[in-house]
Amino acid sequence: MDTRLKDKVAIVTGGARGIGAAFCEGLAAVGATVVVADVLDGSAVAERIAERQARSIYVYADVTLKDSVENLVANAVREFGTVDILVNNAGLFADLRTKPFQHISEEEWDRVMAVNVRGSFQCAKAVAPVMIEKKKGRIVNLASGTAFKGTPNLLHYVASKGAVVSMTRSLARELGQYNICVNAIAPGLTMSEAVAVNPDWTGKASAAGIAARAIQRDQVPADLISTLIYLCSDDSNFVTGQTISVDGGALMR
Repeated sequence: MDTRLKDKVAIVTGGARGIGAAFCEGLAAVGATVVVADVLDGSAVAERIAERQARSIYVYADVTLKDSVENLVANAVREFGTVDILVNNAGLFADLRTKPFQHISEEEWDRVMAVNVRGSFQCAKAVAPVMIEKKKGRIVNLASGTAFKGTPNLLHYVASKGAVVSMTRSLARELGQYNICVNAIAPGLTMSEAVAVNPDWTGKASAAGIAARAIQRDQVPADLISTLIYLCSDDSNFVTGQTISVDGGALMR
């Protein structure tokens, strides 16, 4: 039985559905206590974890709001004593529609940046004092293969994930002295339940994504879990500032 994260407390933002829910259950399966954080109701995810005799709670959290993020971290510390792992998974993608950049409104641009970039920044900022005090921690950000491909017709999302890659590197430099590792995962197009019902990401788009991979099949949330566990565990003690592509070989760098 894999217990690599036994006695570790993990916050997963955007944990109520899709990749985030898979992350919550995957971390719990290797021993972690999980705080499911989302603006959506994540109580069902926490309950599924609890049914397996693992500890988990759901906390409402809007990563764009400083007070909400600080309350999330305070809740985790109050309930479980500490935070060892932060997974910055909350992001806007599944509900976005592709369009030329000239058709992206300023409001939509700002909304994507607020969640995908400022949200990750605010969560890292809120959890850092807890990790710095004990001189250990793990922060895993969710980037995207689009940041390296220059994917068209999704400029706000691609730009936001490019920012996440750069933020990961800078945070790793700043927090390394405290033995806090900061890394990112860059998935390919992943068929979570929300993505699978968006017509922009099914049909031709999905087929093109599959054709670009060395392993030619749909990517699903479960494909990301082993890499996440590695980055959250002591197996990656000397790995920081990295963005790992998990996309079936679409990107090879």
